[in-house]
Amino acid sequence: MTDPITPLRLAASGMRAQTERLRHTAENIANADTPGYRRKMVTFEEAVRLGRPTGEVVAGRMRLDQTLLPRIHDPAHPMADPEGYYDGSNVDLVIELADSREAGRSYEANLRMFEQTRQMGASLLDLLRR
Repeated sequence: MTDPITPLRLAASGMRAQTERLRHTAENIANADTPGYRRKMVTFEEAVRLGRPTGEVVAGRMRLDQTLLPRIHDPAHPMADPEGYYDGSNVDLVIELADSREAGRSYEANLRMFEQTRQMGASLLDLLRR
């Protein structure tokens, strides 16, 4: 027989991972106009306990987007070099908004799975009480 807590753990791990993704997306959006800022990206990995995969997901190491930073010409900017250029940010707001929506929907799907599992467990307990 399978552990009845397992579906709850799986859903909770998905919600934690998507929360981390949303946090990085929010940081990226907040720093879209920060000179020299590199977009943060998060990867997901399968959790391992005692050397065995659990099926749960965890947020992996945060990586910085290594695409070239745009060169912006503004001689009046305090960070401009002698030619009047400075490095901008490689954050694309359209991509960040799409990632944010996807992470939000994934979080909601995991939340629905969590709630459905909880309701099924409560219904089973009600049946056993009768």
